[in-house]
Amino acid sequence: MNERGFTLAELLVALALFGLIAGAGVALLAMGINSRAASGERIAGQSALVRTRALLGADLGQAAPRRWRDGNGAPWPAFASEAGSGLLLRLVRRGWTNDDGAPRASLQRVEWRLSGGRLERRAAPMVDGAMVGPPALMMDGVRAARLRFFANGGWAASWPAPGQAALPGALPEAVEIVLDTATSGELRQLFLLPPGELP
Repeated sequence: MNERGFTLAELLVALALFGLIAGAGVALLAMGINSRAASGERIAGQSALVRTRALLGADLGQAAPRRWRDGNGAPWPAFASEAGSGLLLRLVRRGWTNDDGAPRASLQRVEWRLSGGRLERRAAPMVDGAMVGPPALMMDGVRAARLRFFANGGWAASWPAPGQAALPGALPEAVEIVLDTATSGELRQLFLLPPGELP
């Protein structure tokens, strides 16, 4: 009886075809994993951007013309920016909810800083005499930030603007913030502030 099997050439061709199919499958799987990871990073970046815009809008939209004092009793203006030092904004805001009924005011002092490519928000437990708490990361990969402040019909690059130094409780009418991010490029946002007058 004559039995036939695979020749060595046929076996090598079959192994080569199996290797090609397996390689293509691995490549497709790797492409899918990379695509999913890139999509996840993009979604996380967009979520951080939406969260940052919402919180910035809430802080600036509730800005209060309330001066505050540090732990040594020295007075500070209600609204300030020192972008060159990394401090983008320091302000007192209204509307801090108190669900637990803690003995504190509804005002809150907050700071926005750019530190090592990280946009951070810090809050103090009390308006006067307290240090700000640990930073909350809002966005990562921020290369630079520029701010402009609108008041009295014109824009100023800093706040208190020239002529505003004598009014430590004054607020700008609007703030323009431009963030240069690694993922989305340049992002520009304009925020309107409530009327700010000395209390």
